[in-house]
Amino acid sequence: MSSTKLERHAEQLSALGHPIRLKILRFVVTAGPEGSAAGEIQSHVDLPASTLSHHLKRLVDASVLVTRSEGTFHYYAANYPTLQALTDYLWEDCCKNGGKPGCC
Repeated sequence: MSSTKLERHAEQLSALGHPIRLKILRFVVTAGPEGSAAGEIQSHVDLPASTLSHHLKRLVDASVLVTRSEGTFHYYAANYPTLQALTDYLWEDCCKNGGKPGCC
């Protein structure tokens, strides 16, 4: 595995390693490809806008969320291909070299 790929996955896992960011991601994933408006996310996690903005930026920077603007509204959606690649990475060596029972 390239060190770039390893570093990217480490950054993504680091971004998800905060309880609020994990809560945000789980909420946004359920919204589907259209995503959720920042205000909906804020209501769900009950944070001040500036604090929420910090967490959303971290998730976008880690490429686990994507963002779009429509007028004055900002929407955040899960980056499903990136999340799939991350989970695939976590499991990719499971069955190699005679993986342990229960792994494969």
